[in-house]
Amino acid sequence: MKKFLQTRFFKFILSTGLAVLLFFICPPCYSKMWLSIVLLTLLIFINGSHFFARFSWLTHFCRFVVGGLFIFSGWIKANDTVGFGYKLEEYFEVFKEATGWGMFDAFAHIAQPLATVICISEMVLGCLLLIGIWRNITLWLLMLQIVFFTFLTFYSACYNKVTTCGCFGDFLVLKPWTSFVKDLVLLILITVLFVGRNNINPLFSRNAINLGIAFLFIVYSVWFPIYTFRNLPVKDFRAYAPGKSICDGLKPGPNFKPAVYESRFIYKNLKNGEKKEFTDKNMPWQDTLTWAYESALGSVELAPAVDAPKIVDFTLSDLDGNNITDSILALKGYNFYIIYWNLDKAEQDPSLHAKINDFYELAKKNNIRVTAITSSSSEQINDFKHKHNALYDFASADGVVLKTMIRSNPGLMLMQDCKVIANWHYNNWPSFSETKDMHMK
Repeated sequence: MKKFLQTRFFKFILSTGLAVLLFFICPPCYSKMWLSIVLLTLLIFINGSHFFARFSWLTHFCRFVVGGLFIFSGWIKANDTVGFGYKLEEYFEVFKEATGWGMFDAFAHIAQPLATVICISEMVLGCLLLIGIWRNITLWLLMLQIVFFTFLTFYSACYNKVTTCGCFGDFLVLKPWTSFVKDLVLLILITVLFVGRNNINPLFSRNAINLGIAFLFIVYSVWFPIYTFRNLPVKDFRAYAPGKSICDGLKPGPNFKPAVYESRFIYKNLKNGEKKEFTDKNMPWQDTLTWAYESALGSVELAPAVDAPKIVDFTLSDLDGNNITDSILALKGYNFYIIYWNLDKAEQDPSLHAKINDFYELAKKNNIRVTAITSSSSEQINDFKHKHNALYDFASADGVVLKTMIRSNPGLMLMQDCKVIANWHYNNWPSFSETKDMHMK
């Protein structure tokens, strides 16, 4: 029996059976033709392993592409570890809503440490693949990770739940289907690496050199995401980065065209029980004798926006609900934003808030406005002000926008005429005199 399980025939039967199963259980959102091409490609490489393993150049090509891409992807995510944690939390919340499984709620609560682990693993696995040590465990971990991400991107693309994948942070924002195709390509490349794994040898003849490089890279891969978690991103690609204007970001480009959407619905045929998908243009709402409304599938983007604004949903309100966006953005000269995306989840260290209060008092003496912006309720704001003796004014904004503005809770932003001059994590909260000397010329 053991010999049979190791035969090429059994491998063919098993791989073909899995391919057929995937073909039939795949939702109709993905083209059966493209699915057939992907599955057939995987079957050819898996069952033709003895043939393809002869081409060492093919293995090395896939090795350097996969290794380099994993290092780059992991570094970009680690550059904004907090932002990647937000994206994972969004995925888990979507899965919890879709399945009702409590484990996804538990995953959402550990999204941030999980994001750190994924960043580390991507960089480390990419490095180990390039160096060529610990080959088998590296390949299996690469395969498990790419299968995990392929599932995430497929689900978000198929059901239009998460509009961007976060694969490359804010450096390169990919649409779900684009990201899914990228993961499929990586899945095929890693399959080729399994086929030609005997061609993967250590990069240097002396093992001490390979281990030394791996050790140094592992140390860096662990340090970097922890550093960016405790500070702000080293390279800020967001629309609120220092040097960028919020007012300019709110404006569409000269060639702006809005996105085109189509609403889709499921109707049930009352005569034969058939369920059919319709759009908002051909839905049979008048034919009540034949069709009955079943459910809504939501909106599907037919064409993306062209030259769209970089910043959307930036709206500030006072505690009475009045829109004060224009008046805040129209402030001349220097002013500060203190961003608390959630007051209950903000850093509560009394020494930090004493420092913030001192900063506010000195800014006030210099006639520089300080506005705290939060998504929390008026009751939470009042409790917070009483607890920390906070005398500065509060405004309200959407929590997702505030998370995007700065990866710190609280965080400080220095503005000048609607332009972001500098920002700080709460771990690096500056003194007012330091800020004035360095940034307020």
